[in-house]
Amino acid sequence: MRFYPTFFRIVFSGMDAERAHRIGFALIRAVDPTPAGWALRRFCAPDPSLATTAFGVHFPSPFGLAAGFDKAGKGVLPLTALGFGHVEIGTITGQAQPGNPTPRLFRLVEDRAVINRMGFNNDGAAAVAPRLASARRRLTRRYAARPRPVVGANIGKTKKVDLTDAVGDYLASAGQLAPVADYLVVNVSSPNTPGLRLLQGVDSLRPLLESVRRTADDAAGRHVPLLVKIAPDLTDQDLDDVGALALDLGLDGIVATNTTITRENLSTDPATVMAKGVGGLSGAPLKARSLEVLKRLRAAVGTELALVSVGGVETPEDVVERLEAGATLVQGYTGFLYEGPFWARRINRGLVRSRRRIPA
Repeated sequence: MRFYPTFFRIVFSGMDAERAHRIGFALIRAVDPTPAGWALRRFCAPDPSLATTAFGVHFPSPFGLAAGFDKAGKGVLPLTALGFGHVEIGTITGQAQPGNPTPRLFRLVEDRAVINRMGFNNDGAAAVAPRLASARRRLTRRYAARPRPVVGANIGKTKKVDLTDAVGDYLASAGQLAPVADYLVVNVSSPNTPGLRLLQGVDSLRPLLESVRRTADDAAGRHVPLLVKIAPDLTDQDLDDVGALALDLGLDGIVATNTTITRENLSTDPATVMAKGVGGLSGAPLKARSLEVLKRLRAAVGTELALVSVGGVETPEDVVERLEAGATLVQGYTGFLYEGPFWARRINRGLVRSRRRIPA
């Protein structure tokens, strides 16, 4: 199963990163309905001992796939078949949009990192919702004998919608997706939608989250767990303020963190990095800051909120470290691009070996 790094180096490393992503994703989706897909599900299924509960939802494993890989909800079944305890789709916006001009996805292989300025390219909430509903029904049938993988929906602002109208745009997505998602994440932290990060200020964030929560629960006819996703570039005081706000509003959790706009401590030649242009940096260079943010938030919110830690996660040891530092769940994305389709299985197997060290 360690053949993938060699395969990546030979086949994908010289290919445009977005094209490689499309090809790899298409192959994963093509295998799922075949007998090989059935075998893959059995081979990659998380050990039952890894089952955990967060915000009232049961997860087969604490390790899941972060938003960004499946932006359209077209690959939920094959991705969960790879052993992820949950898959977060999106970011989904109120209106369909093509995203930013290409090229917009770049690898920094030496740093095991990625720079992206995708710009929330997606089909829009109205198109994604029926796909998500179908995927959840099929997952329920497929996993009738054991806990099924969880599906979350990450929502953001349509680029052409003015910031003053952002709440209405988020509500359009929440109303469509809340009835068909296991949980919702409000993304106010992508650096690739102009002005979006301004919504992280508590004065802007409070009315947004209050409105989304109300709309989501009304649309679904039940409580839909609601989380907010924040940037790693917030100051410690900002983190404390977001934590206090989340507690005050009774949110279900915080996803920390999104990509960073910094370019610090990279091994890649600075001229090469500069040539890639603007965008969010993810992957191994984010590991230390993401862990710092997790610890700061856990200290700020105590045990009352679920914290989903993401950023620089590559190995089972990374996941164990996040769990021991207070994470309820852990997500990865960039590691998937470098480690290949059996990455989640390796993480889960490592967690089983370390399960006695994982906090209950």
